[in-house]
Parts: sequence; C-alpha cells; structure tokens
Amino acid sequence: MEGAKARLVNVHQAKTHLSQLLQDVQRGEEVVIARAGTPIARLVSWSPPPHTVAAPGAMRGRIDTADDFDEPLDQLFDALR
Repeated sequence: MEGAKARLVNVHQAKTHLSQLLQDVQRGEEVVIARAGTPIARLVSWSPPPHTVAAPGAMRGRIDTADDFDEPLDQLFDALR
C-alpha cells in the first residue's frame, strides 16, 4: 500500500497470529515481518496477474513453416514399416 504505514510484527507474533494477520491483509493492511527488529518479509494482499491475449498476427515473422510442410507423407510411412 503506497503511502500507508505498515504494521511491524516479529516472527513469533506472525506465527502465533497468522490467521488474524491474513484477515488484516485481506482488509488492505500491509504487515511487515521482522527478525530482531530487522524487516525480512512483507505480507500483502495477493492479486492475480492480468491475463492478456495476444492480438491476431502477433507472432507474425516469428514462426517459420517449411516449404514442403503440406507434402504427402507416403515415403515417411513406408520407411516406418
């Protein structure tokens, strides 16, 4: 959370009160977990990354198809017999 002050808790408090901390985070609060007063982790609400769909033709020029791509495969099948 930009501009908001995060709450600092020590590792023992975080382990003991994890459920409550998760509820606080879900409400928008940021929690910083510290070891011996030194911040080591930040507990923030998770949001999924945006799902983007490539525009038609976005891969143009990146995929090559061999000139003989659609040639009959009879010789290949004969070789496998």
